[in-house]
Amino acid sequence: MSNKTQEIGDIHFPFPFTPYSIQKDFMAELYRVLEAGKIGIFESPTGTGKSLSVICGALSWLRDFEQKKHQEEARLLKAGTIPLSDGKEQPPPLSASCKRTPDTLSPVGEPDWVTQFVQKKEERDLVDRLKEEQVRRKKREERLQQIRHNAQLKYAAKRVRQEEEEMERLLRLSREMLAAGTGAKPLEQLASGEEELVLAEYESDEEKGALSGVDEDEDDPEEEHVTKIYYCSRTHSQLAQFVHEVQRSPFGKDTRLVSLGSRQSLCVNEDVKTLGSVQLINDRCMEMQRSKHENRAEEEKPKRRRQEHQAACPFYNYEQLQLLRDQVLVGVKDIEQLLALGKEARACPYYGSRFAIPAAQLVVLPYQMLLHAATRQAAGIRLQGQVVVIDEAHNLIDTITGIHSVEVSGSQLCQAHSQLLQYMERYGKRLKAKNLMYIKQILYLLEKFVTVLGGNVKQNPNTQSLSQTGTELKTINDFLFQTQIDNINLFKVRHYCEKSMISRKLFGFTERYGIVLTPSREQPSLAGFQHFLQSLQPTVTKTLTTANQDGRVILSRQGSLSQSSLKFLLLNPAVHFAQVVKECRAVVIAGGTMQPVSDFREQLLACAGVEAERVVEFSCGHVIPPDNILPLIICSGPSGQQLEFTYQKRELPQMMDETGRILCNLCTVVPGGVVCFFPSYEYQRQVYAHWDKSGLLARLAVRKKIFQEPKRANQVEQVLMEYSRCIKCCGQAGGTVTGALLLSVVGGKMSEGINFSDDLGRCVVMVGMPYPNIKSPELQEKMAYLDQTLPRVPGQPPPGKALVENLCMKAVNQSIGRAIRHQKDFASIVLLDQRYARPPILGKLPAWIRDRVEVRATFGPAFATMRKFHREKSVPS
Repeated sequence: MSNKTQEIGDIHFPFPFTPYSIQKDFMAELYRVLEAGKIGIFESPTGTGKSLSVICGALSWLRDFEQKKHQEEARLLKAGTIPLSDGKEQPPPLSASCKRTPDTLSPVGEPDWVTQFVQKKEERDLVDRLKEEQVRRKKREERLQQIRHNAQLKYAAKRVRQEEEEMERLLRLSREMLAAGTGAKPLEQLASGEEELVLAEYESDEEKGALSGVDEDEDDPEEEHVTKIYYCSRTHSQLAQFVHEVQRSPFGKDTRLVSLGSRQSLCVNEDVKTLGSVQLINDRCMEMQRSKHENRAEEEKPKRRRQEHQAACPFYNYEQLQLLRDQVLVGVKDIEQLLALGKEARACPYYGSRFAIPAAQLVVLPYQMLLHAATRQAAGIRLQGQVVVIDEAHNLIDTITGIHSVEVSGSQLCQAHSQLLQYMERYGKRLKAKNLMYIKQILYLLEKFVTVLGGNVKQNPNTQSLSQTGTELKTINDFLFQTQIDNINLFKVRHYCEKSMISRKLFGFTERYGIVLTPSREQPSLAGFQHFLQSLQPTVTKTLTTANQDGRVILSRQGSLSQSSLKFLLLNPAVHFAQVVKECRAVVIAGGTMQPVSDFREQLLACAGVEAERVVEFSCGHVIPPDNILPLIICSGPSGQQLEFTYQKRELPQMMDETGRILCNLCTVVPGGVVCFFPSYEYQRQVYAHWDKSGLLARLAVRKKIFQEPKRANQVEQVLMEYSRCIKCCGQAGGTVTGALLLSVVGGKMSEGINFSDDLGRCVVMVGMPYPNIKSPELQEKMAYLDQTLPRVPGQPPPGKALVENLCMKAVNQSIGRAIRHQKDFASIVLLDQRYARPPILGKLPAWIRDRVEVRATFGPAFATMRKFHREKSVPS
């Protein structure tokens, strides 16, 4: 791929080919946002090369930033050897950017010589720091250069691995000999003083260094975090695609990139991977690391002699991890390549990638790892002065809310209580007083949670009917008082659950002995306690330790205790995003469809304390020619029926009949695939059943083979393959069936992340407006919260009502964006509801659709426009 460097102003943007004009605009604006330290909201439709624009724009800025920083360092260091009149060296004067800030000025009245002395000391310290940083940078560059060009290092690493494997084999044989000698006989009681004759477990100096996690080489000090870009997206596949784009870009050879992932996705220890569950893998990994750091003398006490300790992980070796770190930084690698490298080096990719963070220029990671403070801290991510790019950010608010919300069912609470009670009864006499105290507190919490739902922990939750049903919302304080747990320090309980690893201990207990209460055959044996602990551990949420005004507890009583639940709902996602925007130099929120952006400005940024002047919006058009897209709003059907799919009207037979007649007409003129979105699975089911009964389904099948979106995620790929195969076959064979019709659901499996390019999506139809359920207690509480906290803008709907409209239009924009995927693609977009023609709703469509949309009051002219569009576009050029 050739390098087509673009000059925009006085900035050079390397690019793999000649970019679109909108890509040039995107890169230039992105550069300005990063340079000025702003918060940018960037919208670039799918198919416009957004990823490459982000890569080349952001890395061009980082290149220039590093160059300026090195030039400034060189200037200061060069000036740092100016001799004084007495022959001593004088540090350089500070540049404007390095001078002390006003709040560090010396107190008024101090003598000038004191002020000068302090200033000179600060200047000397600055020069010393610059020299140290320069030494570290030079060492890192030399080390990475060696790895690039010296294969001997890899052979040396291989030899070390072979030595370790031989050592492990000998140790295993030794253990087998010991086991064969002792058999099942108990260990003999040693005479007094005889214990001193027994060899303690041997550790070499190298192993001790590895266990302590400290590099014995004083010449290799810990690296500081260089200025970097954190890029995060929603799924691992999106992150992998981004990494591949970096590899193909002009920056692919020289960028130090690190891909981060979970233990589950990066573990190379087969014994741990087979545990399957994320929670169990995390627990086992941390337990194995803990066993490396435990005091060996404590383990050798007589009372603990027979206790089995978890073996240390063979892949957590400091020297191997250091080598893996450097190999990660040499050349851009995705998660799969990182895994392969870890297996070859016999070093853990999970920890190796984290060791590489300080020196990395670009860190690629999932949403959850960046947006959750405790996970950030555990991963070693430091945001101070860094750049964050959040891609696919249309659902950012929902993501933050979801990460910090949690739900546990009545059956899980009862199961957790049963398991923990049995554990305490069996091992209570062996436990220390503090352990017993916390276990009793957790049991008390579980009992009170079940009681507040109307149940009893001593009875099977499946057979307990509740006298009171319905949904009740409580503030956190009210919930604590009602459940009578306000006297318990939940911060300490949460800390205990995290540090004691009680979930891991309980897993081993229930794995061996089973449980008394089994709420459901479908429930995994540990679901109860695991779910409950997740509601207390900071890796998922702070739940009941959240500020009272920022969340609610929802009590859902559904007939039986097992079906009822407690849910913590976060109302203010800004409280968790505030730290990100406060610490970072700049934050970029990007996506293909970011409209309406008012949610980001008001709910996320303003509530996080971001001033309006710091926020920059950028939205570009599409790369397709204007006549390659036909957006239509149709207000009435073929029989003149007004199209307004409200909850009261959409289930009327005449509305469902009119929808079927519209689709029958469209399918006669649209070639290839038609994707029709319904507001919900239930409504799609009702319409399909009605059409089947009325004969409309048979009429549709004359022109298009009909497919329905499956509810199960594992069936989606199969349906899409059959849908695609049918369209391809029909296009080749000719005949009356011209393609396929896919009935989908807004917010379902097909409305996001699916590519309906070319013949797969020549027409996208939106039936009605997918407003969320206004009767939902959660939505009502969120609306009330926004009405109370956000200012009312004159001439605009209340914040709560605006939320409902925005949720609806975000879902619409995501769905209709499935069709146009590249520059030569073409498609029609049909919005079936007269409410789309209202100016406030029109304004929430993406600009590239809004500027071209046509409103048709009657069906006849709309159908004629559709027929003309597809007739012209279907003619081979």
